[in-house]
Formats: sequence, structure tokens, C-alpha cells
Amino acid sequence: MLVFKRILFSLLLIGTAASSAFSQAARSPFSSFGIGEYYGNSLAHNQGMAGVGVSNPQYYYLNNKNPALLVYNRLTVFEGGMLMEQRTAKGDSSKEVNSNGNLNYLIMGFPVKPGKWTTSAGLMPYSSVNFVLSYQNDIAGSTNTVDVTEKGSGGINQFFWSNGVALNKNLSVGLKATYLFSSIINETTNSLTNTTQQVSYFPTIYERSYVRDLDFSLGISYHKDSLTRKNYRLNIGAVYDFKANLNTELSQRLERRPITKGADSVTLATLNGSITLPQAFSGGISFSKGYQWTVGADFTYLDYKQYRGIDGNPSSDIKSAVRMALGFEFTPDLASPSSYLKRMTYRTGVSLDNYPYLVNNNKVKDFGINFGLSLPVSRISSLDIAVRLGKRGDLQTNTIEEKYIKLYFGVTFNDQWFIKRKFD
Repeated sequence: MLVFKRILFSLLLIGTAASSAFSQAARSPFSSFGIGEYYGNSLAHNQGMAGVGVSNPQYYYLNNKNPALLVYNRLTVFEGGMLMEQRTAKGDSSKEVNSNGNLNYLIMGFPVKPGKWTTSAGLMPYSSVNFVLSYQNDIAGSTNTVDVTEKGSGGINQFFWSNGVALNKNLSVGLKATYLFSSIINETTNSLTNTTQQVSYFPTIYERSYVRDLDFSLGISYHKDSLTRKNYRLNIGAVYDFKANLNTELSQRLERRPITKGADSVTLATLNGSITLPQAFSGGISFSKGYQWTVGADFTYLDYKQYRGIDGNPSSDIKSAVRMALGFEFTPDLASPSSYLKRMTYRTGVSLDNYPYLVNNNKVKDFGINFGLSLPVSRISSLDIAVRLGKRGDLQTNTIEEKYIKLYFGVTFNDQWFIKRKFD
């Protein structure tokens, strides 16, 4: 136990350092849409199964996909995770490779009444914005052109509180309350392609959107044990994310930036409004045999046609989004006294995402394959590793594509709290 606590402390120090040095995900042109690129609610052990987790219960891991499944956690659980990634984006005549990493999540849960009510709270990113787009525009009445650079940074963070309650031995429900906050910054800079000015100035529109509000999700889970004489279990789960109107403060200013440091600026507007996040529905089904293996499938529908920016206007380039995932995990022998390899958990999965936005009048698809391992440490704790290889977009249909590799590192620490001593 002492060794594992030292490992945990070291990972937290590394995670904090990485979070300070790399505050965002790797740069991606696809993060320029809406509020940016969604992180999702999957933890490292879910990522090994391509994010599957809406229906399958976890006894030694927190389930952040469906709050109704928290009732299966009868121990105090702490989970921390990091994400490191590399992306290669290709256009018609350009290519960009970049990488980054950050602290992905910190979550803790404990049973209020074991087997009946479990609660958890955590902090993790909700979306990320990190892009740079460059292009040229013509100037009316002139043969000259203007170089335009659009930059985006920031994103939305989330702090959440989840509760799962068992209604009977087969049925449980859950509620998740999420506080969304943080800023998204967009900058648009113009400069003449050809100029004779000795000192160049770059007019820039700077926009900062600060978001803060609550969002809610409901979950339900049903399981049926002993489908045959053997220890098989059928699990069904569903999650509904309510539509949310997030209070948003938009500040906009015009800046004149010289090549050297410093800038003159004037505030153009300060607006208060809201960003509308659409409702979503997720469903899952899984089949398992004791602690040995689980196979599961998840489906998510996001009604992104409900999305509205702070101007309140719908966009004709936004459609509904769909995600499908299939995952499998296998533990040869959780209680093997002689083989460490048999106590390890092996995972794999595949997923397909249809994103809600259009690029070149075509939908953007994302296909990925995942692999994962859980390395047992101490009695019931583990180090969790997952890798995802994927491709988003297509040069022929979208004129841009992105290949990526993502590495997930997690630590899961289980302990038993609130034990009443019988002897001194």
C-alpha cells in the first residue's frame, strides 16, 4: 500500500506539472466549431473499450458515463488521469504535426450507504478550443489581397456532483449536476499581403466569451443476473442530458498590434446572452460473466440542431450527431495468486462518430480503434493505460483530414473508509 501511495503522489505531481505546461489539447482545426471539441466523460478504463460504459457496471472503478451505476462502488474510490496526444492535419497543400498533453480528470466517490447510495464529485475539461486558420481575401477595387489569421484558445471546464441510488436489486437511477465555466477566446487578424509601410500594424478583432451555468443529466440502469445456471449478467443503461442555456458574457474589442510588443485597443461591445447546448440521449447494452469478461455497445444521439450561439441564430451547417462504440474487456483470473498477467485486465474497442458540423458541405466522420490495460497494484487498486488511434475527416470529401494518437494514463485508488472500530 505504501508503494502505491508513493506512485500515486508521483503521478499527481507529474500531472500537475503537465497541466501547467500544457493547458490545452493539441491544436486541431475541428475545434473551431461551436464551443470547441468535446472531451466526453470517459475515464482511462472506459477509453480502453472505446468509451463504452453507459450500461456496464464497474466495481473497482468509478463510472462517469452513467450516474445510476455508481451504486456498484462500495469502496471509496479516487481516480486521476492524464491525456497526451499527437495530431497530424493535412489539407490540399499543407501538413501540420503537433502534440500536447494535460491533466484530464480528478474524481472521487464514496458510498453514503453501501449498495444503496453512492456519491461522487470531480473536475475535468468539457471542451477545448485550440486552432489557427490562415487564408487570403480579395480587396474590392484593388489588386492587393489581405492575409487573414484566425486563432482560438481556451475551452470550457466542468465541476460535477453525481449520485446513484438503487431502487431495488435490479434497478437504479442517478442524477448528475454539472457546473460549466471558463472562457473561449477568438482572434481575427488582418494584414496587407503587399505593403510599403515601414511600420506594419495588424488590426485584430479580439473576442472573449466567458461561460458559467449549470447542466443536468439523468441516468437509469437495469441488470439481470443468472440468465443461465452460470454467472452471466445482462446490463441495460440509458442517460439523458438536458438542454442547457449557459449564461455567457461576450466582450469584443478592436486592437492595433505592431510587430513589436504592445497594442492599442478600443472596446467595441460587451454583451450578455446565452449559448444553448442541445439535449442528448445515450443508450447501452452489455453482457458479462462475473469478473472475467464484459462485452458492451453504446449509442449516443446529440440533437445539435438545437445549438445556438450567443447571437441566438441557428446555423444551416449544423446537423445532428451520432456516436456508436463497441468494446470488450477480459480478466483471466482476478484472484490468481501466482500469475500477475492473469490479474491484469485487457481491453479493446472501436467507435464511429458522425460530427454535427459540415466541412465542404459534407459531414465529418471519425473512426478510431482503442486498446487498454489495467495493471493491479496493491489489493484492489490499479494503474490504467489506454491508447486510441483514429482518423477524422477525409481529404476527398472534407478537403481536410486529421490522424491522431491519444495516450490515456490513469490511477485508480480504492480504500475502505468510515469503518467503526470494534476493538481499541
